[in-house]
Parts: sequence; C-alpha cells; structure tokens
Amino acid sequence: MPFIKTILRHFAQYKLLSAIFIGSIFIEIAYSVASPLSLKYLVDEAFMPKDLHAFIFILSVLLSGGLLNICASAFGDYSLGKLSGEMIRKMRSELFDHMQKQSLRFYQRFKVGDLVTRFAADMGAMEKVVRISYPFLMKETLSVTLGLVMLFSINWKLTLAMLAGSSLMFIGPKLLQGRAEAANTGYKEAQEHFANTIDEMVKGHKTIKGLHLQGSIRDRARKQINELLTFGFKLHMAGALIERLPLTALLILNGIMIGFGGYLIFNDDITVGGFMAFFTLFLSVGQSVTNLSVLIPNLIDSSISFRRVKEILEQQPDVPDAENPVPLSSSFTSIQMDRVTFGYNDEANQLKEVSMRITEGMYVAFVGPSGSGKSTALQLLSRLYDPNQGAISINDCDLRQASEASLRKLSTLVTQDTFLFNASIRDNLLINNEAATEAEMIEAAKQARIHDTIVNWSDGYDTQIHHEGGSLSGGERQRLSIARALLRKPKLLLLDEVTSALDPATEADINELIGQSRKDKTIISVTHRLASVVHADVIYVFKDGQIIESGTHQELLDQKGEYANLWEKQIGFHLSHDGLHATVDVNRLAKLPFFQGIEPALLSDIATLFSTETCKEGEVIVREGEEGNKCYIIVRGKFEIVKNIPDKGEIRVAVLQDGDHFGEIALLRNTLRNATVKALSPAVLLSVRREAFHQLTAEYPQILQTLQQTLLSRM
Repeated sequence: MPFIKTILRHFAQYKLLSAIFIGSIFIEIAYSVASPLSLKYLVDEAFMPKDLHAFIFILSVLLSGGLLNICASAFGDYSLGKLSGEMIRKMRSELFDHMQKQSLRFYQRFKVGDLVTRFAADMGAMEKVVRISYPFLMKETLSVTLGLVMLFSINWKLTLAMLAGSSLMFIGPKLLQGRAEAANTGYKEAQEHFANTIDEMVKGHKTIKGLHLQGSIRDRARKQINELLTFGFKLHMAGALIERLPLTALLILNGIMIGFGGYLIFNDDITVGGFMAFFTLFLSVGQSVTNLSVLIPNLIDSSISFRRVKEILEQQPDVPDAENPVPLSSSFTSIQMDRVTFGYNDEANQLKEVSMRITEGMYVAFVGPSGSGKSTALQLLSRLYDPNQGAISINDCDLRQASEASLRKLSTLVTQDTFLFNASIRDNLLINNEAATEAEMIEAAKQARIHDTIVNWSDGYDTQIHHEGGSLSGGERQRLSIARALLRKPKLLLLDEVTSALDPATEADINELIGQSRKDKTIISVTHRLASVVHADVIYVFKDGQIIESGTHQELLDQKGEYANLWEKQIGFHLSHDGLHATVDVNRLAKLPFFQGIEPALLSDIATLFSTETCKEGEVIVREGEEGNKCYIIVRGKFEIVKNIPDKGEIRVAVLQDGDHFGEIALLRNTLRNATVKALSPAVLLSVRREAFHQLTAEYPQILQTLQQTLLSRM
C-alpha cells in the first residue's frame, strides 16, 4: 500500500528512535517464536529422559529471555510513542500550513465539511494506523516470517502442507478488498456531505428560520443520515467478512495439521515433542495471520484517508510565494495595473486589458454595474489572485515578487463579507497587532462609529463573539471590521462595498471617516452607491471587464455616458435617518420606462401609492410561480434574479441594485412570477400593490392606457 512508504519516510527521519523500535520488535518476536520451540526440548530432552539439569537450563533460558522481552517492550513502546507522535504532529502541521497557502479557488472547490472531515476523521484514521496498525503489521509480519522459518526447521513436510492450505486465508480478503474500499470511500463522502449540512445549519440558522426551510433542511439531513447508514452497513459487512474468512480457513487448517501430523508421528517422521512444538508454534503463526487479516479493514480505511489528505497536499496554490520574495518598503508611493487580463476560469475573462496608476494620498472609486469587474480588480490589487496577463505592482515592485508579509502590512482589505473570530471584541480588534494600545483601539472604534455600541454591552470590549459574528447585526460586524482595519494603520486601504450593510446614518458617518482618512493613507473603494464617491479624486467606471470612463464626479456627469446613466438611476430617492422609510421624486418616477409620458400631476399621485419595505440578506421577495400583485423599486440593496431551468436547477440570470425595478407587469394583469428575487444584502424597497394602482387608474384611465402602451412595446 502506498501509504506505507509515507510512514517509512517519516520514521526514517528519526534514525535512533527507529533503530530502538525495530530492535525491540525483533527481540519480542524472537522470544514469542522461541517459546513454543522450547516445548520440543522440554519434552524430548528434559521430561522424557527426566533430566533435571536440562530442565533447569531450559527454564533459565526462558526466564532470561522473558526479562529481556519485557525490557525490549518498554523501550519499544517509548520509541513508538515518540515516533508516531512526531509523525502525526508533522503531518497535521504540514496539512494546516499547506491549506493556509491556498488561494480563494481552493476554498471554492472544497467546502468546510470537506476540510474538517479530513482533519478529524481522516487524520484520526491515519493516527490510528501510525500508532497501532502499522507497528502491529510489522510485528505480525515478522512473526509470521520467523515462525515459518522455525516451522520448516521442525518439519518441512508438515509446513508445506500448512502453506498450501493457508492460501484459503488470503483469497477471500483479496476478493473483498475492492468492495471494502468502495464502501469506505462512500462512507467518508457521506460524512463530508453531512458535515457540510451541519455547517450550513449552524451558520444559516437565522435564514433557515426566516424562510421556514427547516423541513427541506431536515429532509436533506435525513437523506444523508440514511446514506451514512447504508454505506456504514456495507462497510461493516465487508469488514466482518474479511475478518471471518481467515478464521474459518484457520479451523480447516487445524484439522489438516492434526490429521497429517498424526500420520507423520506414526511413521516416525516427527517426534511427539516436535509435533507439540509445531502445533503450538503453528497456532501462534496462525494467530498472527488472523491478526493481519483483521488489520486489512483498518488498512483500507487508512489508505483512503492517506489518499484524501494527499489530494489536499497535491493542490498547488494559484497565488504562490516567490522563491526570493522582495520586501516592500514601509512607505507607499503608487500602485499600478498594467494591461491586466484575468478570468476565474478558462471560459471567460472578468478583466480585459485594464490599466491604471494610483499615487499616494488619492481617494479612488471603482463603480459600475454588477459583474462589471470592479470587485475583481480590487481583489487583484490585494493579491488574492494573480493576473493571467499583465502585471500589478506596488512602488514599482511586481506583486508576484513581493513578500506577502510586507504587502499585508502595507495594505488592508475590508470586504462586505465580514468575518469575526470567536473571541472577544478586544481580541478581534487587536489580533496580530500587539503594538496597538488600548487608547488607539478605542479611537479606531470611535472612528468606525461602534464604540458607543460596545460600551453599552454588559462586558464592553470583553464581549464574546459567537458564530463568526452571527450574534451581531450586519452593520455591527461591518463597523468592527472597519475599526480593525483602521487600527492596523495601513498606507493603502482597500474597501469592497463596506457600507452595503449599514443604515443611512452610519453610512454617512463612514463616508465622512473615509474623507478624513485621506490625510494619511491612499484609499481605493468599490461601491455601487454613487452618492458615496462624489468627492473621490478619480472614479473608474467598469463595464464588461473594462474601464470605459474615468474622472471626477462632475467630469463624468458632463460626459453623459455610463456613469451619468447610473447616477440618474440612483438619484431621486429620499431615505429617513434610520433607513426605515423612503419616498421617490416625481422626476425619478418619470424616468421609469413604464411611467414615461404620464403627466407630472398624475405621477405625484402615483408616488403616494408606494410604501416602504425592508428585507434582510437572504430573504426571498418574490418566488417563481407565485401570483404577482406588486411592483418594486430598489432604493438600497442588491438582489439576484434566479430562474429554475429544466435539468440545470436554479440559475442566477441577473443582479439588480439601487434604482433598478422589477414586477411592473403585475400592475397590469394577474400573472405568475417568472423568476425568484432574493436579497443579497439588507435592502430597502418601494412597492405599490396592483389593487391600489387600479383604484387610481379607475379615476384617471389615461394612466392605464399609457402604461399598457409602454409595457406592450417592451414585451
């Protein structure tokens, strides 16, 4: 089995301990094999002739050998404990360190349950084989080998007869090995699937309750539990058969040995003492062979585990460290993208020939529709990925040659997917930042507008965070991540939709903070909310993976291009300070394609029909196949449009953001929704019901006529 080479390679690194271990095994086996052989001499040389001196001599040799065997066993246990412990420690560390070097693609391929199962179940099986099964395999194999040598020395005819019959002990396990490996692989994969479901249940318990998904999650879990039962039963039966067949063969061999041994005694080919020694030694060898057959299921289990861990270790990072990394200077002068092309896979490129240069002290914004490549560009600047073509450099040093430690010290990335550790607020803010003082921590929290919230908690900064921040609101998590970034005092601050989960008041505070931070750092911010970047030094407008416009807010408005269109779509909404109430201007309604041509006075009446709705991340607003009776306008937030495609399942077909609308057909007729709309972030919507709209159109029929003409022209 290939994993034996891995164990031998690790053991070979500790030559003295390995020598002690192997020497102790030889002493133990030599004693266990010689003990049955002593029966021959006791019977033939001492008991039959009644020779007391021979008896005392043989007994003395046995007692001395037993004492040596006990000492060898003690040294062997010590050396094995050290060897196996060091090997498992090294393998766990190697796997953990290797995973830390991986890029984002690795964590997109392997789920949490996949990796946890390899660390728990697979590493557990590997530890078992290193500590128990492998040493046992060595002992029993040597025991069988030396035992056969001694059996041949007693009587070669009887030994050959036993070897011929012993083939029965190996044929059965060999035939069942493939079935056992398949069952073992299936069982481990079922463990992974169930672990992933548990991970989703724990992390997504709020969404599951909010969408009343307990039934579907429970059905999925029961199906996976049944798979565990099925594969577990198959694994048990295969293992039981592998263990049972050699025992059955051993019983048959005992009968053959007694019959053929008796025949040899009657023909004076073996003495009674020799037969007793042969019989006892054969039972010992037979037990060793049986033990080896019992080991086979464990070895199969371990071989699968070694193979699964090896699969992880063979994954090479997409963003490798340079052989001789160059440390970046502590001061920041510029960051540059030079004709960068990048794609997450070979099917399409998210960025195409993108170039830009950002110098010290600038506040730069990346904007554009969803999927335009703006967040991808920011991730490349943070070196979460490397470009397929082109280069990215900081201070004229290619990031592929830069030291990662110096890069992370110089720049900090804050994303909308906030992660907090299961520790105290203080530990989360100060993590890996021992130089920061208590006063600096509090000041950073104040700047992020989270200090007052923290001190109102009973434990203040010692409040424990649970479920990676699940015990906090999205806004609280985001403000803590901003405070953590500010406390690190980066020269380059990268922000990816950091205000997406904040209420309007906090968003305004954070935008003010970003403006103040321009004094001592360079800021690059990705956002779809244009009102937050009007004071940026340069705004890059992305579309279809390219930069199509750049300039200041006013310069871009004057160009009347893509940026101006996005701006027109997002203005005209008014949101209360707490973010719970919204209104829309008449001029903004007039720009909606299905309200074009309606008189302003009538649009004013239509505006009063809209009511405010708020929703949480993951909440479904409309579901495909349900009756549609509302039209929606997105004031704040992001939504995905999902359609159920035959043979493909649910497929995302679009993403909507601030200023977009959906469901306008419901204002005209009672139709079923043709897609599902789900919130990707906390959101505020304006909605109007068909019944309320029809009451208005009954009074002003021209509204209905205009709407019908507009929608028919678009269908």
